[in-house]
Amino acid sequence: MCVGVPMKVIKPGFGFALCEGMGARREIDMRLVGDQPEGTWLMTFLDSAREVLSEDDAKKISDALQAVSLTFSGATDIDHLFADLIDREPTLPEHLRDQTSKADEKEGSS
Repeated sequence: MCVGVPMKVIKPGFGFALCEGMGARREIDMRLVGDQPEGTWLMTFLDSAREVLSEDDAKKISDALQAVSLTFSGATDIDHLFADLIDREPTLPEHLRDQTSKADEKEGSS
């Protein structure tokens, strides 16, 4: 299974950049996102940048990955890693809300 990891550009180059994230430092292929300046956050898969991220999104993803790791080691106190989800009702993405409404209507007419 391939898991995307957020990484921050610490030394940009031509076509590649030295990046750091989740306790690792790697040379990342930048051809899919173009060369990025130092400090840019990226979603990386198999040492290749696939998307430019905001710092906030990179933190949320890093926290979620840390929660998974802690859970695998038996930890149960992970709520703090999902601070953006605490005390709010989850919402579906816009493209799924429409499908859910249609399914509810279909169920109601049966």
